[in-house]
Amino acid sequence: MATGRTHRPATRSRGIPEATVARLPLYLRALTALSERSVPTVSSEELAAAAGVNSAKLRKDFSYLGSYGTRGVGYDVEYLVYQISRELGLTQDWPVVIVGIGNLGAALAGYGGFASRGFRVAALIDADPAMTGKPVAGIPVQHSDDLEKIIEEDGVSIGVIATPAGVAQQVCDRLVAAGVTSILNFAPTVLSVPDGVDVRKVDLSIELQILAFHEQRKAGEEAESEAAAVQAPPVPLGSAGEAPAKGTGRKGPDGDVPAVMPA
Repeated sequence: MATGRTHRPATRSRGIPEATVARLPLYLRALTALSERSVPTVSSEELAAAAGVNSAKLRKDFSYLGSYGTRGVGYDVEYLVYQISRELGLTQDWPVVIVGIGNLGAALAGYGGFASRGFRVAALIDADPAMTGKPVAGIPVQHSDDLEKIIEEDGVSIGVIATPAGVAQQVCDRLVAAGVTSILNFAPTVLSVPDGVDVRKVDLSIELQILAFHEQRKAGEEAESEAAAVQAPPVPLGSAGEAPAKGTGRKGPDGDVPAVMPA
């Protein structure tokens, strides 16, 4: 099996837009669920609904992969799983180091989704000497003094930063200098990296703030709706104490006869 240091995903050379690349994992997750249920084929509409996108966008995304499906049949699930996995580079072995083994780092170390998607946690690294040698998720923690040596020996090209914000840039610089070209950053800070190094930032507090914004907006809309209902003018009553019904063309002694009479 190839290692991450010698093989890179082919998406950029094939001109696949970044927005499409960002949606490929969503399709793969939905397809994997279908595969586990032994579903042989899926329509673009069904797969789009499962991935949370519209079907036209899905068909456009798949056209970049050279996959157009079969009219009246849909897409072959197993082939798409392989095709998307190949485009994302998941048919290769990607050694990963996690730096910062606090609560978050330890949780990431124990995340089973890494191995199932082609990512091997090669090392756990922390600056605290008390952590050195301590097993976390079955992997002994190594001291940060050995960071460069570990990266070179394991051929690591992907680093995960789960340190406090104050040291994240320093850790990033050491990772890049040692040859790491892709970084997943969980530290609450923006990292500065040279050209050729990709950084993906995961900030849980920002996501929660965005959700809080939507909750506040929904609460405001509900309040406005309730206020409008209270201020609505009363409905005029008919001569019999009921709201006048729209006419049906027939007249009764007290005016229009409702189209549907009460039982």
